[in-house]
Amino acid sequence: MSWFRENRFLGTFLVAFGVCVLAALWFLFSAKSGWDEAGVRFANASAEMNRLERLSPYPSADNLRKMKAHAEDYSSALAKLKDELKRRAAPIAAIAPNEFQSRLRVALNAVSDKARTNKVKLPDKFYLGFDDFVSALPSEAAAPLLGQELVQIEWLLGALLDAHVDAVGSFRRAPLAEEVVTESKVVERNVIELTFFSTPGAARKVINQIAGANQPFCIIRQLHVRNEKEKGPPREGAGETPATALTFIVGNEKIETTAQIEIVRFTL
Repeated sequence: MSWFRENRFLGTFLVAFGVCVLAALWFLFSAKSGWDEAGVRFANASAEMNRLERLSPYPSADNLRKMKAHAEDYSSALAKLKDELKRRAAPIAAIAPNEFQSRLRVALNAVSDKARTNKVKLPDKFYLGFDDFVSALPSEAAAPLLGQELVQIEWLLGALLDAHVDAVGSFRRAPLAEEVVTESKVVERNVIELTFFSTPGAARKVINQIAGANQPFCIIRQLHVRNEKEKGPPREGAGETPATALTFIVGNEKIETTAQIEIVRFTL
């Protein structure tokens, strides 16, 4: 004790140094224990990973049963959807090119007679959009699909004639994919562009019938309506005597309707 009193600074230093050495030894022991535990965990994880990598993955029996049930439900729903889509299109009959040409002539006569009966004016040299096949035969591949489209176009023109429109101004059909060299798709479109003149009521009837049809499946892509009277009626003079009969200022005019219609064909 006398030495510590005589060498207080050195004694304090030695005590502090001893405490630091003990603390360092304790931290070293703790770190060694943590390192050993981490090494054991790493070895276990590495061994488990190696074991899993050598295994062939396979679902459990319960998951496999659920997966098969979902696959069967999906297959059943897909089959129902395909049947529904097929019912929304006219059937495709196997017909020869010359048979299609004969059906086209019959359809031309039927549409002309109905237009004459309903007093609907058709364009000059109107061949239902099949101008190329009036004097020439289609290919073997295109004939059945053209026959299907002929039925669809007859239905479309029937809607116009039954609505008693005044006139059909223009009518054009886009070539089918089978008439030109293109890549086949799951969904094909028969595009029809037409213009007709009618009363507003007749135009509404035609548009509603096309939009609400289940067979064929039609989509109105573009619709343009133009009134024959581009200006509104003049205002009556303030000092004029009102007429005894009612005079309608709207509703009696005719309109020009231009539409682009897609008749969808599902190649399922």
